[in-house]
Amino acid sequence: MKREEVQVLKQLKLNISISPKDFKDYYWSKEELVKFCRTIGLNATGCKIEIAGRIELFLATRKVVRTALKPRSISRFDWKNSELNFDTKLTDNYKNTENVKAFMTSHIGPHFRFNTQFMIWAKVHTGESLREAIEEWNHIYIRKKNKEYQSEIAPQFEYNMYIRDFLADNLGMATKDAIKYWKLKRARRGNKKYSKQDLSLF
Repeated sequence: MKREEVQVLKQLKLNISISPKDFKDYYWSKEELVKFCRTIGLNATGCKIEIAGRIELFLATRKVVRTALKPRSISRFDWKNSELNFDTKLTDNYKNTENVKAFMTSHIGPHFRFNTQFMIWAKVHTGESLREAIEEWNHIYIRKKNKEYQSEIAPQFEYNMYIRDFLADNLGMATKDAIKYWKLKRARRGNKKYSKQDLSLF
């Protein structure tokens, strides 16, 4: 990367003057997006993709679109102490408690563990039953036992995806190396997916 290009990229800041194209072409952390939203009065809640979508719309229209906030959870189900059965529905205040762990273990087996994929699934499937939760956990478990299987990483987690792909393609390198190249990659215009050509950036 040329020194002049690095200098320009270091000066690029997220502000109301940036073009929609530049916004889409460069990497922004969720912290930066939230801070910018609060500065201009945009709703700063939700996942990174949702927040980025609001900012992109603002930069294109220069209009602050007020979006209704999701109502606070009103569920009062006690996941710590309530008796659970197959028909118990996942609520918007669902928690991975010892009570839930005991129920799942009794029906799945001692190999049951809360894992990231299952916890995300449970959080976004309000209304599903614990019977369906058990089925989903078993599906995840079977997929993970397949050596060819790689868990999906949501597009908003570009850093995680880059680090994983870099290390898989460069077995002799360490995480610190992957992070070094990620920092160079994220400063450049365009997608943030790992490429073998990234090794020429340093």
